Amino acid sequence: MSDYIVTARKWRPMKFDDVAAQHHVTTTLRNAVAQGRLAHAYLFSGPRGVGKTTTARLLAKVVNCLHPVDNNPDNECEVCKEITDGRSFDVLEIDGASNRGVEEIRNLRESVRYGPARGKYKVYIIDEVHMLTKEAFNALLKTLEEPPSHALFIFATTEIHKVPATILSRCQRFDFRRISIDEIVTNLKGIASVEGLLIDDDALILIAKKGDGSLRDAQSIFDQVVALCGKQITQEQILQALHIVGQELYFRFTDLIKAKDTSGGLALVDEIMNRGYDIKEFLSGLIEHLRNILVATTTGSTSLIETSEVYRKRYTEEAKTFSPANLLRLIRLAIETDANIRWSAQPRFKLEADMIQMISMADAQDVGNLLQRLDEMKKKLDEVGVTTVAPMRSATAGQSPYVAPTVDSAARNPSPINDGKPAAFARSVPVQSPMSRQNPPLSEDEVRSRWSEFINEVRRQRISLGSVLESSTLVGASGGAIRIGCANEFQASSIKRNKDLLAEIIHKIFNTPARLEVETTPGAQSVDIAKGTDPPAKGAPPEDQHPVIKALMSELGAEPI
Repeated sequence: MSDYIVTARKWRPMKFDDVAAQHHVTTTLRNAVAQGRLAHAYLFSGPRGVGKTTTARLLAKVVNCLHPVDNNPDNECEVCKEITDGRSFDVLEIDGASNRGVEEIRNLRESVRYGPARGKYKVYIIDEVHMLTKEAFNALLKTLEEPPSHALFIFATTEIHKVPATILSRCQRFDFRRISIDEIVTNLKGIASVEGLLIDDDALILIAKKGDGSLRDAQSIFDQVVALCGKQITQEQILQALHIVGQELYFRFTDLIKAKDTSGGLALVDEIMNRGYDIKEFLSGLIEHLRNILVATTTGSTSLIETSEVYRKRYTEEAKTFSPANLLRLIRLAIETDANIRWSAQPRFKLEADMIQMISMADAQDVGNLLQRLDEMKKKLDEVGVTTVAPMRSATAGQSPYVAPTVDSAARNPSPINDGKPAAFARSVPVQSPMSRQNPPLSEDEVRSRWSEFINEVRRQRISLGSVLESSTLVGASGGAIRIGCANEFQASSIKRNKDLLAEIIHKIFNTPARLEVETTPGAQSVDIAKGTDPPAKGAPPEDQHPVIKALMSELGAEPI
């Protein structure tokens, strides 16, 4: 029992070729050893369990090995055995977390002066170097920049951003990458084969995913599973041992979405809670599941999906029933649920509500198809001579029952339509001839004759607005619009802010819908109601020269009236 060694230690790589997924690092180091171009300091950074310390030990071995083979340590000489057993005086491994002070670095500087006992180099491996204090880093700078020829520093860290730039500039940096699921599966499969274990690919994929890019973590989980299951290991046993949410649960959820079965969604949440699954872990797996369907839908392939061949075929079938737009909406909602669930006082209720929303969500419409349908409808309306009119709004407080028509309809029909029917009916009506309108067209003579009555009504409802109108100038009235001139921007803005109320009063006084158009004319005088004349605006261009009117005449064939 005492001779048992965990898999991570028992199967630690003994040469550079055995280091998984870090060929860009090991190849460079082997070439440096072969060419005699060793640096005096190296910095290895990357996630946990990807081979940083293992590679540092291999480098320490190969530079001191008495009989290296193809730039790899032979692991047979006395120096290699001492380093492997951790009893070499020439290789010192220092834990940066527990030896982080300036005093420890001063002691290291003193020991650097002395040469190696048996090998060619004295190697200092400082793990978690980012834990050193600022003072300790500063004490290390000079020694690190100009160390003795027999000294070799190798630093390892999982948080490269915490290492000062002054240290980085004195080291050769190597970034170790996360190990892929396929590479972890290959490694575990080789170990299981040598140790006589029967384990299927689905089980190995579960272990590799649980390792999350760390080979050491995956090997630790592998030991746990072997301790529970023995020599024969199946996927179901691993799901039970590691309490992992199985893929079948996620496929059941997408089946509920296809069937729009909200009651089944509540039952599924109840099952998740009764089995004791972690809600965050379930949502993380659900996001990955939806992502896999999206990949299969958009690419038509399952090569980018990390799962067994059985489930890849199922993802191919699922891709036939989901559109990318719907999948993107589901993924977005699942991500929002995952982000907000931790702050919820009732995470179960939050999960139930969001799952029901995902199940009952209506299918997304393709914007391209909608635009095409709109174009087809517009063409049909143009063929039959039908134009669209802006919907009429109900006459409520502060609102006008009249909405100005679009440029197209205004050009064809200067006087807006108001047949007294509800707003919902007035959304699209054919253009009527002038004889068929119920309301007479707006007359400038009538406006001038009843202008004082209009101002009095405005004053009765809003005194300040009536005073502003009284100091303004009546310019004219035509085409469903009453044009007035204001002496300054303050008066103009006051009138524009109350255009809905003014339109309502205009409809009440003149018995026809019309809008109020404001022109800012400095020095404008109040209209003389008795004479019914207005002073002309000085310097104003003729109406037919206005840019908007010119555009209407050239583009839409408008004619002056």
